[in-house]
Amino acid sequence: MSKPGSRAPETPATRFLKQHHIPYSTHLYPYEPHGGTRTSARELNVSEHSVVKTLVMEDENASPLLVLMHGDRKVSTKELARQMGRKRIAPCPPERATHHSGYLVGGTSPFGTRKPLPVFVEKTILDLPLIYINGGRRGFLVSVNPNDLSRVLSVQIVNAAIE
Repeated sequence: MSKPGSRAPETPATRFLKQHHIPYSTHLYPYEPHGGTRTSARELNVSEHSVVKTLVMEDENASPLLVLMHGDRKVSTKELARQMGRKRIAPCPPERATHHSGYLVGGTSPFGTRKPLPVFVEKTILDLPLIYINGGRRGFLVSVNPNDLSRVLSVQIVNAAIE
């Protein structure tokens, strides 16, 4: 649901979706620094629970990974580390997150990353009929069927959400 006269950008994420024949819709909105999923949900008039954030994190060896979480939930890094069999998981500093993913923070998509990264998805995301996830630019989401995540990404399902 892009605004009239606006054109959705072509990004590594949208190229990835097209290459893997994943149906998606584009949604542009005015980006607000530090606005997060609350802003995108408000602007698109959708539930923040169905807006999925892509978080770039690292383990104790500085190995990067992606975590997909509901917009209205936080990640228990302690629980995530336990489920992954790692000692520690922590968010990456923005410059390292950009280096690992190829995307600016606030525009990170799990699709079309610079290099393949392990993807951990909160299990209840897969129960939603439709999710809104970053399309590779700030102020740009794509809506997809969450089952397509499992089809094209090597996702590992976790239960690490906290309210």
